[in-house]
Amino acid sequence: MNADTPDTLDAENPGRIVLLTASHRVAPGLLSWPAWRTLHAADRVLCADEAHPQLPYVREAGVTVEIAAPTAEELVGACAGGRTVVVVATGEGDRALTDGLARMAGSGRVSMPDLELLPGSYDLPGARLLDLVEVMDRIRRECPWSSQQTHEGLAKYGIEEAYELVEAIEDGDRDELREELGDVLLQVVFHARIAEEHAEEPFSIDDVAGTIVEKLIHRHPHVFGEERAETPEEVKEHWLRTKAVEKQRASVTDGVPLGQPGLALAAKLASRVRSAGLDVPVPSGDSIGYELLALAVRAEAAGVDPEAALRAAGRAYRDAIRTAEGQGA
Repeated sequence: MNADTPDTLDAENPGRIVLLTASHRVAPGLLSWPAWRTLHAADRVLCADEAHPQLPYVREAGVTVEIAAPTAEELVGACAGGRTVVVVATGEGDRALTDGLARMAGSGRVSMPDLELLPGSYDLPGARLLDLVEVMDRIRRECPWSSQQTHEGLAKYGIEEAYELVEAIEDGDRDELREELGDVLLQVVFHARIAEEHAEEPFSIDDVAGTIVEKLIHRHPHVFGEERAETPEEVKEHWLRTKAVEKQRASVTDGVPLGQPGLALAAKLASRVRSAGLDVPVPSGDSIGYELLALAVRAEAAGVDPEAALRAAGRAYRDAIRTAEGQGA
């Protein structure tokens, strides 16, 4: 690349360097208007990567791109005389170039061009989810353990991660909450990746997301439709009414998983009974199970989650045990 040396630079008009970046999570060619305007107005456009995904679209727009990896000195020299040079940054970045420019600017011996960082595209909210899908796909293909996993084999981890998430919420630990949400999300993405391989009924993470999007829109007519809801109670009524139409269940107990913890199961059944307006006496018996059932139903009617209440009491019991252990020591 031909360029002036630092000794021959035009100190009166050192020009302008524009480092153009673009998110790899946005489709190539979808650049901002300032980016396109700068590309068309530049005296030279340079890129070190001939296979850069943006180049076909930039060239199609009539912009000449030179494949070159200039040094900092060469780039500064190319700007002499008031010229604007755009460098299309590679995916790995141009660390050597930016470090070289920083050293030149810090030396105080060179009249530096104006240096501008111009984002040509930005990540959209949720863009890192694309990274997660990509990473999970590679792990599924290349990891000896992950490549052999099944829905059935992973089921226990889903339960464990859900409980750890609840614990993080109850502890009020924000860092732990963020991590546990990620672990739960991993289970969703992992199962969806496995589901892609089903011989007869495959589905992908996009199908999973599409299903829940449709469900949320349909069950929120007060947000996406003509219905009105001013209170949380009215929202819940909309939700239950819409859900009942969707499921067409023969019993209010349909869809209640019997494998969940006992107190949670009792509270869920009591909630279904109360919401349906049924008058169902709580069964009684001689075992402690019936006493726990009655307590769970009473708690649900009072708006208390019996499972959470028992966990809170269990934590207090754990603290008492630790205190006793300390005293004993």
